[in-house]
Amino acid sequence: MKKLLIVLVCLFSSYVSMAQELIEGETVVQDSLKGVDFKYREDQFYFGITHTLMQDKPGGYSPSSVSVGMSGGFLRDFPINKSRNIAIAPGVGYSYVNLRGNLGVTPEHEHVILNSFKKSSISLHAIDFPIELRWRTSTPYSHKFWRMYVGFKASYVFSDRTKTTTSEYSTEYYNDKNQNKWLYGMYLSAGFNTWNFYMYYGLNNVYKNDIIKGDAYKLKMLNVGVMFYIL
Repeated sequence: MKKLLIVLVCLFSSYVSMAQELIEGETVVQDSLKGVDFKYREDQFYFGITHTLMQDKPGGYSPSSVSVGMSGGFLRDFPINKSRNIAIAPGVGYSYVNLRGNLGVTPEHEHVILNSFKKSSISLHAIDFPIELRWRTSTPYSHKFWRMYVGFKASYVFSDRTKTTTSEYSTEYYNDKNQNKWLYGMYLSAGFNTWNFYMYYGLNNVYKNDIIKGDAYKLKMLNVGVMFYIL
């Protein structure tokens, strides 16, 4: 009888211990799930650095160095499926490009192809209105995932400057009336985690009419670089 009581006490103690462990385990799981956001949104702030490869160039045009561009802004992420890995994201941002090449202006503000020069650049500042379709391998548990975003962007150029310095003169030309105030283009952003390849292709020309008389090419932008996302 004593042996039976001892066995029963041992079994009861084991049962109580196992039950306590299960309760504690469930509590840990519940506590960990409290910190998981199942209605998460991704990549709502962006920052990019690019180099511009000019397209539709007038005869004799050539780049002189790296044409640096920068962009940044906010995109509101709207997931459209239950797993939240497909989304639409409209937004607003700012972009700057500095186009360096041998296209300059004379003191009379006429565009010319320069044979020799010290400095020649075209600077554009714009407010961007992007909208993109997003696919990603994200989950509520990790911020590291593959992404591929395809988008359309309309940019309003609110400031422009053409600066030319040669051995004979130096001049700056602001608010060129021949420049398109609205620039449109398609873009792709793809990568993993922090680093993402970015490419933008302009759908319309930088200039409205011929830059050089008798030459119908009016410059289009092809930007390549890297894009970073947070939050």
